[in-house]
Order: sequence, then structure tokens, then C-alpha cells
Amino acid sequence: MATEVKQVPEQPVERSSEERVVDSARDFWGKNNKVITYALAGLVVIVGGYFAYTKFYKAPAEAKAAEAIWKAEDYYRLDSFKLALEGDGQSAGFLKAIKNNSGTKAGNLAQFYAGSCYMQLGDFNNAIKYLKDFSTNQVEMEVRATGLLGDAYSELGKKEEAIGYYKKAGTLFDKDDINSPEYLFRAAMLNQELGKNKDAIELLHQIKDKYPSSQRAFEVDKYLGKLGDLN
Repeated sequence: MATEVKQVPEQPVERSSEERVVDSARDFWGKNNKVITYALAGLVVIVGGYFAYTKFYKAPAEAKAAEAIWKAEDYYRLDSFKLALEGDGQSAGFLKAIKNNSGTKAGNLAQFYAGSCYMQLGDFNNAIKYLKDFSTNQVEMEVRATGLLGDAYSELGKKEEAIGYYKKAGTLFDKDDINSPEYLFRAAMLNQELGKNKDAIELLHQIKDKYPSSQRAFEVDKYLGKLGDLN
């Protein structure tokens, strides 16, 4: 009589964590390969388009804009502010550079120059218009533009607005021991004119404490005395 051989069921093979990850990745790719391929292709197009835009459009536009303002900058350095703004008939001034080179660094810089020119020419409303349109990530330039806005509002008799810009200009760059104390001092003097002696005293003490070696710091005690602060 034949002996019956019992079949022992196969035990499942234990898979390593690495193998499970690989299988999961294969399964994911199998289900999503078309979507991934299209996404990668789109990314290549976007990156390639960006570099093409930068090389073939943006860079030439920046060079053209810089060329457009160089003569106006010369006039500005010579204090020929009207020519700097409007040009001389052959070379464009800052106003035309702003109009024709929008979106470029040179076109943006022309906004600052135009605002500064209008300040020198006594057209404070236009100075404000162009200085407000100027933007920069260079803190030294931001200090100067903000201070000029304070000057423009002060000239228009808008003292509250001027104080705001002076205080901002005086606190943008702590390491500037020339412009920062100067703008804080201007804010203090306007506060004094408005009868806001407490605010004026606070700003004068700020100059004295933070910029003791500045020219304005040597004058602070005199103004504090006038305001009744003898400490």
C-alpha cells in the first residue's frame, strides 16, 4: 500500500524593506508614468524658456536701458537737472528712459534720478511721484530716496508725512552715522514745530545714544535744553 505524501504549503517568502520600496516605486511608476513624463517635460520647457528669456531678451533690454541713461547721468552730475530730465535733443533724459525701459534696473534707477532732479527744480509733487515709484534692495539707496521723500513733504508743508519718512530713513541703516542722525534730527525739529516736544526729545536722545560721534550729536544738548530736557 502506497504511503500518502502530505503536501506542506509553501511559506510566503519574507521580503526586505528595500524590496518592498522598489516594488512600491514600480507600481507607482506604472500607474503614473504618463503624468510624470508630462510634468518633467513641462518643467524642462519652463526652465529653458526662463534661460532663453534672460539671455535673449532681458540681458539686451538691460544693456539698452543702461545705455539710454548714461548721458542723463552725466547731466545730473553736472547739476544740469532740466537736461537730465528732458534730454538735449540727441540724448534721452530720465523721463524718456522711464517710459521706454519699464521693468529694467536702469529704468527703475531713472525713477530715483527723476525724483531727485524734480527736488532740485522745486517741483516737489513730481519729486514725490517718481520717488514713490522707485524701488531698491540696496539699503543705502533706500535711505536716500526715503529721506528725499521727507524733504519733499516738508517743503510742501506736510509735516506729519515728512516726519514719517524722516523717521523711516533714520532707522533703515543703523551703521550709517551720517544720514541716519541727520534724518532723525529733521524729524525731531518738525515734531518741535508741531508742539510734539516729547517725540522731539525722544528722537534727540536717540541721536545722542546711537550716534554720539556724529555732527548732530554735538548739537543735541542745545536743543534738548530748549525743550526743557536737561538730563
